[in-house]
This record gives sequence, structure tokens and C-alpha cells, in this order.
Amino acid sequence: MDISDKELYSELRRRVMERNELRAAGSGDDDRLCAIIDEVICEYARTAHLTLMQRIRARKQVYASIRGFGVIQELLEDRDITEIMINGPENIFYEKDGRISRFGGEFEDIGQLNDITQKIAAGANRVINEASPIADSRLPDGSRVNLVIPPVALNGPIVTIRKFPQEIMTIEHLIELGSLDAEAADFLKKAIAARMNIVISGGTGTGKTTFLNALSGCIPADERVITIEDSAELQLNGIANLVTLEARSSNADGKNEVSIRDLIKTSLRMRPDRIVVGEVRDGACIDMLQALNTGHSGMSTGHANSTADMLSRMETMCLLGADIPIMAVRRQIASAIDIMIHLGRFRDKTRKVAEITEVAGFEHDEIVLNTLYRFEETGEKEGRVEGRLVPTGNPLARPGKFRAAGL
Repeated sequence: MDISDKELYSELRRRVMERNELRAAGSGDDDRLCAIIDEVICEYARTAHLTLMQRIRARKQVYASIRGFGVIQELLEDRDITEIMINGPENIFYEKDGRISRFGGEFEDIGQLNDITQKIAAGANRVINEASPIADSRLPDGSRVNLVIPPVALNGPIVTIRKFPQEIMTIEHLIELGSLDAEAADFLKKAIAARMNIVISGGTGTGKTTFLNALSGCIPADERVITIEDSAELQLNGIANLVTLEARSSNADGKNEVSIRDLIKTSLRMRPDRIVVGEVRDGACIDMLQALNTGHSGMSTGHANSTADMLSRMETMCLLGADIPIMAVRRQIASAIDIMIHLGRFRDKTRKVAEITEVAGFEHDEIVLNTLYRFEETGEKEGRVEGRLVPTGNPLARPGKFRAAGL
């Protein structure tokens, strides 16, 4: 947006905000707001020539600044954009098709970006200020948002938005995208039916939450499912008996926090058939493992470079949450987790399942892994990595749950 456009946008917005009818219309009367914006644009055009495109763009921008999210509204509406990164009012980037590009627009000033930041935080009952300059929030559509403001952020408010997929991801869709093989998908469906405990690992942006959503679509409709997350973003469909729990940060006095650990503990008293933890990243890991070791089934995700690294991370997280011997932690993990799925992001920016591994037990003070499927690259065509998930031929070392489910 050049300077003349910024001045036009700023002036029109000022005139709209000064209209008494806007205050009378209330925050929910969008039709009246649009009518006021149109009137202001027509009045302004009597003394200044505006092209049709300028009028249309100004109308969208003024509306977005009042009801939406300002200059980034068009990025939010673009279904192909997966991530939006705001580094201060003048530097906006977005990810599309796995590649990061710079956006031509910018916020009017740092005050407008501050308003958007506060609006996003308040929408999820989060507080962000100089005393608490970091917050995780979400947009109304479920998109995940991380907020960091000064004095921690030196170049102005930093907003990172992981957009929520518009369409519900399913196992079948993952197969169409080439992220998963049909044979491996059939195995995972059976693993869920057998109520195996599953952990999905991967790096940032590999699609762990999306994959967890797709797997959750295979959960039998008659189960009682409880989801536990820092910021609610899971979309489980087809399950009538569904409970969604979200952690709460402490207030300005450092009180009233409700942690993931608190939610896991209370979920055990809710008669769950399956517990789905959005992501395990701290001492709550020990509580999750204890839940899975007491007859409950569950799924979760975590950041790691491989399935073996995910086990090491879980050990570390458990030690942060409880002062217990490392051997006891490993036994807990080996007993609780049945299947681990590792997701990778390849050089062509595609996301695929890289490995499916069974936690086969505990021997010689080490957790034993049994790799069932592994992605094998066969080449590259038109810049796309080709290959498939190849079964290793290893049978399940612990087929008890499959047998109990009649599979």
C-alpha cells in the first residue's frame, strides 16, 4: 500500500468512526456498518476522484479495521495461505505452498497493530500487556496465534498466525495428497479401533495437529472423547459425546491458572473412553503417561526430529514434572505408548509420514522400537519428491490390543 492509499484509508476510517450512527448501530450490526462506510465513501468522492477499484478496496479495508483484522484480513481470507507472520507494523510475511513471501500491505501505525493484538488476545480470554508480554491465543475460526509485544519484542508487536484449514482433514484426504499410503492408513484405522495409544511427532510446520485431526475422525462415534489443549484448535467431528477443555493462563496477580496437568487429572473423573492431548511439551507428560497406564486410551503430539528423539523428549519432560528415577520413566513410556508416527517436511515443502513405529517393550534398561513402515524416496519429478511408505515386514511385537478388538 503506497502513501496516498494509506492517507485515503486513514481519512475514511476516521470519518466512519466519527459517525453517531455507528455508535447506535452496535457491534453486531454489520449491514448498518457497511451502509455507513458506503455513505462516507460517496461523500468523500464528491470532492476527490476515486476509481471503482479504490472504492472497493477502501470499503474492504475500513470494514476490516473495525470488525476484522485490518490489513491482514485479505491474507486470512486466502485459503491457500497457511501462515501469517507480522514483525511490527511494516513487515508482514505469509507462507503459501510451503514458501514464504513478503506482503505488500502494512498497518497504518503501531497503534493499529496494538489494537489488533489486544483484540486477538481478548477474543480467547487472554491478557497481554507489559507485565505479561507473551500470550497464545486463537482466532474465531480456530487458527492458532502467538503474540509477543514490547518490551520483549524490540521491533514492535509480533503476531504469528497458524491458519486453521477450511476443510476438515480426513485420512482419505491425506492419501490423496500423498502424505500417507493406503496400506499404512488401513493399519492406523485398525490401531485406533484397537484403542492403541498413539503419539505423533515432527518438527514445526509438519502438520502434526492436522494429522491428529484426521486420525481423530476414525474414533468410533459411540466413544466419550475428551480433548485437552493450550489453545483449542482440534476439530473432532462425528462424536456426539465430546468434551473440549482448554488451559487458562494465570491472571495479572499470578493466580487462577488452569494448566494442562490440572485438566488431565480432572479428565480422569469424567469417564473418558479416549483422551486427546493437543500437544505435550512440559511436566504434564508424566500425568498423560499415568492416565494411559491406568486403562485409558489416548493420542497426543510432540515436537521431535524422529521417533527415538520423541522418546528422549518425553523422558526429559517427565523428569521436569516429577522427581523419579529415569528407569521408572522409561518403563512408564514403554507401557503407555503403543504406536509412534513421525511426520517430515521434505525439500519440496510437502509433508509426509516418514515413519510408523511400534513401542515394542522395555529390555536392558532401554525402550525397544519396532519400525513397521518407513518412507523410501524413489526419485524426484518436476520438483516433487516421489516415494512411498514401505512396510518393513516386522510383525507387531505386542498384538494383544488387536486381538482383544477382534482384529
